[in-house]
Amino acid sequence: MATAIPHRPDAQNRALAEGYEAAIAARRRRMLLSFAILAALILVAARISEVDLGTFFGNLGRFTSYIGRIFKLEDGHLVFTNPVEWLWGLRKWLRLLGETLLIAYLGTVIGGLGAFGLSFLAARNMVVAPWLRFSARRFLEFCRTVPELVFALIFVVAFGLGPLPGVLALGIHTMGALGKLFAEVVENIDMKPVEGVAATGANWAQSVRFGAIPQVLSNFVSYTLLRFEVNVRGAAIMGFVGAGGIGQDLVEAIRKFYYSDVSAILLLIVVTVMLIDLITERARHALIGRGLGR
Repeated sequence: MATAIPHRPDAQNRALAEGYEAAIAARRRRMLLSFAILAALILVAARISEVDLGTFFGNLGRFTSYIGRIFKLEDGHLVFTNPVEWLWGLRKWLRLLGETLLIAYLGTVIGGLGAFGLSFLAARNMVVAPWLRFSARRFLEFCRTVPELVFALIFVVAFGLGPLPGVLALGIHTMGALGKLFAEVVENIDMKPVEGVAATGANWAQSVRFGAIPQVLSNFVSYTLLRFEVNVRGAAIMGFVGAGGIGQDLVEAIRKFYYSDVSAILLLIVVTVMLIDLITERARHALIGRGLGR
């Protein structure tokens, strides 16, 4: 037997409709207020930063003309018409590009090892002592807050020109960046394996080794590969401050107005970064898939 559907009185329906409209209106007012505050903050930031749209649009043509100039040889023809003249320094640039990759690799390894050790000390679920966790977190914050170029300038003064300042600068900054990511991964693990290992009489290091590391290792490697991509781009500009790599030739070509050399070096850097991105992306996805399927 079919049951009758009760009908609400008209007054109740009107009350529900009015409440719904009031909620929508309140939400719309909050959204408009948020946009107004955002617009005001943008205007204040532009004012303090001395952003002048007139100057920007007035000089925009210089930027586009420079981009067009770097793709022309000295005789005015496009660089693609004479690859031999365009890539005259290919052997030297490839050697410097290899140096750049080594700087990024060593910086990533040094930073990754430091982040690996400090991440467990910075994780809330692995360290009971608040002072130890606080110290580890603040140190990692310092490492990732100071830009790589600032570290590189300091190390250039200390150790002189060459790849070493670039390696140290990238290593310290990588330690801070990866340390935060690693610590967040550790804080989200299942603590039952760690507690089970500790219940057998294992010490803290053994509990981490057999209870925590198997759960986080694939994510650690994935984040490290991602950071290596970032460090390749970072190492490419370390030469701007004399910290080795292909960036030194790039900044020299820019300063001396060797236009075609600028485009050739940029092309090598872009192609290298693209290849590394493709390779490490496949490796990261494979590792993440293993971690999810564990």
